[in-house]
Amino acid sequence: MTKIAVLGNGSWGSVLGSMLADNGNDVILYGNIDSVNEEINATHTNSHYMKDWKLNPNTKATGDLEEALDGAEIVLFVLPTKAVRIVAKNVRKVLDKTGNKPLLVTATKGIEPGTKKLISEILTEEIYPNDTDKIVAISGPSHAENVAQKDLTAIACASTNEENAKFVQEKFSNDYVRFYTNDDLIGVEVGGAVKNVIAIAAGILVGKKYGDDAKAALMTRGLAEIARLGVNYFGAKPMTFSGLSGIGDLIVTCTSSNSRNWRAGKQIGEGKSLDYVLNNMGQVVEGATTVKAVHELAEEKNIDMPISEAIYHVLYENADVDEEIKKMMGRSPKSEIRL
Repeated sequence: MTKIAVLGNGSWGSVLGSMLADNGNDVILYGNIDSVNEEINATHTNSHYMKDWKLNPNTKATGDLEEALDGAEIVLFVLPTKAVRIVAKNVRKVLDKTGNKPLLVTATKGIEPGTKKLISEILTEEIYPNDTDKIVAISGPSHAENVAQKDLTAIACASTNEENAKFVQEKFSNDYVRFYTNDDLIGVEVGGAVKNVIAIAAGILVGKKYGDDAKAALMTRGLAEIARLGVNYFGAKPMTFSGLSGIGDLIVTCTSSNSRNWRAGKQIGEGKSLDYVLNNMGQVVEGATTVKAVHELAEEKNIDMPISEAIYHVLYENADVDEEIKKMMGRSPKSEIRL
């Protein structure tokens, strides 16, 4: 039996933890809301994040990081991007005391504003300096609500170390979630992070009452932007963006009301302010943070990302949505296939 510490007991942390317990692993969730931990341990529910659903009864929860990490072979980060570095520093302190060297898995999808670092880069810096082999990223077309209902799901698990990717594949896969290994750690992370920005744009189009043609065009050109950033700045492999963490995750996040980013975009398209949306969503809208880092990268490296830039202008410069759409549609003619 493999002990897995899941850092983050929100919707995704709870669902992944329950899934891993279904697989026969020894799972403990770590979170800083005592009432959530107490409810998980007492009733195997997490009504704060997932109503009308029960976790595997073998799943435990704690607010003590040392207890969560004690003996863990895998540490799974399911945290908002803004919290990863802070928690990683604390994880390093515990591991330095115990000498334990678990495999680190990230399910967080974001890019850190300011540093423009991916989650694997943050974990490497803070926990395993100069050793990316100990990091695995999981990403793909999946919503916590669907996995909780044991809907059929496929996800990529990526690492620079093939054996570590295979280990995660073995421990995480079951009869309702299938994991595929991938050696492009960076590309898988870029796809998972930037699709959240495009999902906000997709929601805005729905809020503005645009139809299927507009949504299809947005997703296709959004994928081009994701690949352009991934290949030209991060050095990712172009084919990665044709896979689960690229086009797969983009499709599900841009078309489902389960997507927080899509829901946020829809409300903005209907005329609500970003502050109103974020204050009333109840959960993190990662695309609203990631778009800051994407904007910085696009400007700094002169990367052509008109959709992402338009979303940044709307969210943070109070630009008019209709004017941004008009500007994009009136841009100078371009060739379709280019990086």
